[in-house]
Amino acid sequence: MKISTKGRYGLTIMIALGKQYGEGPIPLRKIAAEYDLSEAYLEQLVGPLRNSGLVKSVRGAYGGYMLTRHPKEISAGDVIRVLEGPIQPVEGIEDEAQPQRELWVRIRDAVKNVLDTTSIEDLMKTQDNDNENYMFYI
Repeated sequence: MKISTKGRYGLTIMIALGKQYGEGPIPLRKIAAEYDLSEAYLEQLVGPLRNSGLVKSVRGAYGGYMLTRHPKEISAGDVIRVLEGPIQPVEGIEDEAQPQRELWVRIRDAVKNVLDTTSIEDLMKTQDNDNENYMFYI
């Protein structure tokens, strides 16, 4: 399974918002500048995150985006599914022979387990331990 820039940058947005959880909204331009990313591209990604209820927007001079739940309550899987779609290593596994089908199901389940048991808070801690600004890669 390959995670595109949509999923990777989506996690970056969520980590940045998680770091400021409870402190008010964060403008995307601040996240874009901090991580050297395109603000226009982040705008495209935050729409689906908002529509899914993971983030909310606040208008005005001090507006921006904020998480709708505590970072420990949002999983990496929540973000990846919104931005990348269903988690599946291969398409059409129902057409595969039984041994291959079982392998693909086991791989899918393992990936889902990692994504669903890794919270945004976990990713924030991982990033903080590195003592640098970097983008988290799965």
